[in-house]
Amino acid sequence: MQKWEALSRITKAGLVAVVRAESASVAENIASACREGGVGAIEITFTVPNAHEVIAAVAKRFSGDGLLIGAGTVLDEATARIAILAGAQFVVGPSLDARTAQLCRRYQVPYMPGAGSGTEIVRALEEGADIVKVFPGETLGPAFVKAIRGPLPYAPLMPTGGVTLDNAAEWIRAGCVALGVGSNLTAGAKTGDYGSITQIARQFLAKINEARSK
Repeated sequence: MQKWEALSRITKAGLVAVVRAESASVAENIASACREGGVGAIEITFTVPNAHEVIAAVAKRFSGDGLLIGAGTVLDEATARIAILAGAQFVVGPSLDARTAQLCRRYQVPYMPGAGSGTEIVRALEEGADIVKVFPGETLGPAFVKAIRGPLPYAPLMPTGGVTLDNAAEWIRAGCVALGVGSNLTAGAKTGDYGSITQIARQFLAKINEARSK
């Protein structure tokens, strides 16, 4: 898949599900529920054991089925390379790592590093970030994005952390190109209620589409 196509899918749907699953089977169930709900991309974090194996299993099942599979909490180029070899189609980190940015450019894989200030966002863009992850979202809030978009209207921003159904539209109206949502979307997996994930995903997408239409 071309890099531009992956970015287009992410921004078109506007929702990235952040998945912290401790087994491939749970991750696959979450991915299936997200796909049914219209989610365009899921991010499997490296905070769980053997995350590369989970990525490989989910990518094998879904990558050809219209769902992008990415790797999250990537701190260095070694982890990024492992993720890409496992099948990750985009790479997300809580902070910027220049060598990871270089590796992702080399292999034409979208890179989304975290940033929490104007200076960090500018540096991420200078290093070639495709989308800048506004992190931690619950601390910064939509007002931060709105303020940043004044001097940096071209910055593609995606918050992660603290994104809820109540504030999803506010983030989009502030200027975000997509939203990263974790437990507020996937909490049902803890009790095996995958149907709730599909339902909540649809609600998030409805909020995003409504905000974009205004």
